[in-house]
Amino acid sequence: MRKFFETLRTNHELSLALLCGVFMFFAWLVELAGYHNVSIGLYVLAYLSGGFFKAREGFADAIENKDLNVDILMMLAAIGAAVIGYWGEGAMLIFIFSLSGAMETYTFNKSHKEISALMDLQPETALRLADGKEEIVAVADLSINDIILVKPGERIPADGEVTLGQTNVDESVMTGESIPNEKAIGDEVFASTVNLRGSIQIKITKPSDQTLFQRIIRLVQNAQSEKSPSQLFIEKFEGPYAKVVILTSIGVMVVGYFGIGWELSTAVFRGLVMLVVASPCALVASVTPATLSAISNGARNGMLFKGGVQLERLATLKSIAFDKTGTLTKGKPQVTDIYTREGVTKEEFLKITASIESHSTHPLADAIINHSKNAFGINVTPPSSIENVVGFGVKGSFNNKVYKIGKEEFVGEAALGFCGNIAGKLQEEGKTIVYTSDDEGIVGLIALKDTIRPEALKAITSLRAMGIESVMITGDNEKTAKSISAESGLANYYASCLPEQKVDVVKDLKQKYLTVAMVGDGINDAPALATADIGIAMGEGTDVALETADVVLMKNNLESLSKAVDLSKRLKRITRQNIVFAISIIVAFSVANFVTIVPIPLAVVAHEGSTILVILNGLRLLK
Repeated sequence: MRKFFETLRTNHELSLALLCGVFMFFAWLVELAGYHNVSIGLYVLAYLSGGFFKAREGFADAIENKDLNVDILMMLAAIGAAVIGYWGEGAMLIFIFSLSGAMETYTFNKSHKEISALMDLQPETALRLADGKEEIVAVADLSINDIILVKPGERIPADGEVTLGQTNVDESVMTGESIPNEKAIGDEVFASTVNLRGSIQIKITKPSDQTLFQRIIRLVQNAQSEKSPSQLFIEKFEGPYAKVVILTSIGVMVVGYFGIGWELSTAVFRGLVMLVVASPCALVASVTPATLSAISNGARNGMLFKGGVQLERLATLKSIAFDKTGTLTKGKPQVTDIYTREGVTKEEFLKITASIESHSTHPLADAIINHSKNAFGINVTPPSSIENVVGFGVKGSFNNKVYKIGKEEFVGEAALGFCGNIAGKLQEEGKTIVYTSDDEGIVGLIALKDTIRPEALKAITSLRAMGIESVMITGDNEKTAKSISAESGLANYYASCLPEQKVDVVKDLKQKYLTVAMVGDGINDAPALATADIGIAMGEGTDVALETADVVLMKNNLESLSKAVDLSKRLKRITRQNIVFAISIIVAFSVANFVTIVPIPLAVVAHEGSTILVILNGLRLLK
């Protein structure tokens, strides 16, 4: 039953809250015109529309958990106001409470992430080889040691080991790294990664429900199912608060009539006044409007917060972990250095290299071709012939001359002495080197690197000034990680991390720093994003990262992080002001209700006035 009402709330709660406001407004106009009975009818409609979900969910939750809640208390306060003739004030209570609840529901629903995009990446069938024949089977029916065939462009359906063929595999779904990995016989491959080039045969090594990809999905699901400290606190606070107010209201009636000697009508009157003044409307409004204002402010400045809990937690952030590729870096390798032998210009060298690479499957070919065109205006000319040598590079003919392009062990020993020790220095900087050679030796080399975002250093410096320690977690190798970490101003980094290892690092950071955020952009970052107290995704990241994260940097600007933390601290400060003020009003009028008769209009004005004031104070966050 509870799930049914939650579904209804998601689709219609805001509409009914607004309808409540419409009925209340027309009831007020009709009452001014002197049609009292008609206005009561409209107020009843306002009660029914605004209080429908609150009442049904409140009573369903009370029955399920055998406990009272704030929803029931709010309904009783509104009914109490109507009983003593103040229909308009009761309708206002219902309207404000239902509207704030509807907006809060809408906002918080965004934090209940779906992982359907992840599931879509998992192939449903595989091409299994049995007795020399091919058969299409469900992935769930694959067994360990089965042999499957994966063709170019297809996703690998299960974890396994290559037994025949060579290819390049895009493993960014697992590692987050943009450069595909070369695979040959004996190499391990993972489910949901993409076979880019040659057909390969794979021996299954893990059941379909135990693949690395499936473990990523489970990690995300488990992290999402854990309730936040704020949610647990609210659940523990709600029941006792409702009980105390109801018992206090009844106590006022009983003690007043039997102990103090009030008349029955006076005792009942003061008991109902207690229900009105102790209504939690102002307390609820202390948080929700301020939170929504902060969320609106963030969205206007390129920060999308998916939930108020995570927005509040940013104020307590002590450590933040960054993914490397696509987060600290731009996510695409770029040409950084070009060296040629004496007598060969860079234009001549790039013309040769880019032309041969135009028919190459080499992972860095596009970067070289784009740099040649953009930086030097070079238009490639197709080579006479080309041969891909998997794991090493390419061999091609251009202008009646044969060239080799690739790693130093492929182009020959001449690479070791080319340009002195420049290659070693470039590798120390975390760069990938591509050599081009002919029959005379090395023609030149090209160094490529995934460069850091220009604002990364400034962003991390700003966070450090706020007392927040930053680290980098990457699936890349030690040298590259060390180089990028130094350029970004990070003292600590973790290299060669698979998704599960990223989760372990985040858990360790949580033990050390208590409140930890994770910033990433890839599917492989999703488990770590979900495990962190605050998951932050880059706006240009994958759908899964965007769905999993609690905060999205829509403008892909890391400097927004310090602004988000500052906004969270302002929210925390204003929320505290609102809560203290709202509680003060409740306490003051509750005490006054014992000392003297508080006119119901004054009680409602005080209560609604405090609500309006805390809302206006929260709206300051729109600036």
